[in-house]
Amino acid sequence: MKVAKGLFYAEDHEWVKVDGEEALVGIADYAQDSLGDIVYVELPEVDDEFDKEEAFAAVESVKAAADIYMPVGGKIIAVNEELLDDPSLLNQDPYESWMVKIEIADKSELDELMTSEDYEKFLDEEV
Repeated sequence: MKVAKGLFYAEDHEWVKVDGEEALVGIADYAQDSLGDIVYVELPEVDDEFDKEEAFAAVESVKAAADIYMPVGGKIIAVNEELLDDPSLLNQDPYESWMVKIEIADKSELDELMTSEDYEKFLDEEV
């Protein structure tokens, strides 16, 4: 499994790329690999607000449907509309194919997430 450096990770296999008070959120390589070929993505609306661990999106694949959970609370400031037209981008490059851009509500919640190194150890134990 590919693990991108410099990101934060949740146990549900979402990643967070922080830029000041904002962040991009997506799913990790492990998540897309487990789901298989993704055929549908449902994203929230701009200005929607989500708490940490609240479902904010859904994906459907040839194998399963899954909710995607917010790794940190925040307000949606952009959605990756390319995914609506081509959900398979999540399979092709999960770390470039972000799902939403958020304004982080409480940056201290990042402390509860894993670094890339910790996430690699987590995957070794889980898989």
